[in-house]
Amino acid sequence: MARERRPSLKDPDLYERLRAEGKSEEQAARISNAAAKDGRSAVSRRGGSAENYEDRTVPELRRRARELGLTGVSRYTKSELITRLREH
Repeated sequence: MARERRPSLKDPDLYERLRAEGKSEEQAARISNAAAKDGRSAVSRRGGSAENYEDRTVPELRRRARELGLTGVSRYTKSELITRLREH
């Protein structure tokens, strides 16, 4: 019987709070582990300078979705792609 692989959590309280806010398991684990490692203020100061999804073309959004492992991206409209990318 295969066991589901669960992430190792370094800040379970933050993880549970993020899950309650609607974050995915993967996203909540990533954020809570980064916060535990570097401190919450360091994580909040981090951030990229990526352009807004709205400013990207549909092919660029589809390419990014595929990089993230999302499937069925060819049938999505631009607004659906943006929603799926933000939810990931």
